[in-house]
Amino acid sequence: MGRELISDRLSALDPVAAARALLAAHISVGEVTLRITEVEAYGGPEDGPWPDPAAHSYRGPTGRNRVMFGPAGHLYVYRSYGIHHCANISVGPPGVASAVLLRGAEVITGESAVRTRRTPGTPVENLARGPGNLAEALGLTLDDNGLDVFAPDARVPVTLSDAKSQVGAGPRVGISVAADRPWRLWIPGGIGVSVYRRSPRAPMP
Repeated sequence: MGRELISDRLSALDPVAAARALLAAHISVGEVTLRITEVEAYGGPEDGPWPDPAAHSYRGPTGRNRVMFGPAGHLYVYRSYGIHHCANISVGPPGVASAVLLRGAEVITGESAVRTRRTPGTPVENLARGPGNLAEALGLTLDDNGLDVFAPDARVPVTLSDAKSQVGAGPRVGISVAADRPWRLWIPGGIGVSVYRRSPRAPMP
């Protein structure tokens, strides 16, 4: 499937459907390839089709979040708490903010390279568990922000999977607003899927 067809496919989907489409996809950098096993969907501003106060794009476009406003198929990389990098893929129509956070993955190839970036002795199931660890496993930095993951010569190529699998759904992790939307999706039993932790700042449902 060509780049334009893949982008069109993600452009036509709402954030949750796009997140489902990205489950089981492969993402690579050099010799390292990960199979995505957990994702979270995020929407956009209040006046958009998917208002989401937990999204970076909720207050409108800025220099930091502009990739979330499309086109689909580009990396949105940001630094979380000044420590970890987190990787998202923009989805939805051009000009309409939405993205899918890559939360967890299984290492398919390049485990030795991944281990040079992670804490020595990390169990294999934890090498790319959690968004910060996933980005670290791939060696992603802010320099990768905006890259087209479906371009023929992509530095960080993503290959969607047509394989059918069961999908779990539940609340997103660690956010204090819109905390109970079932916008976190995962492959049940998949390597790299995180344990749900509710933010202590999130009001009870």
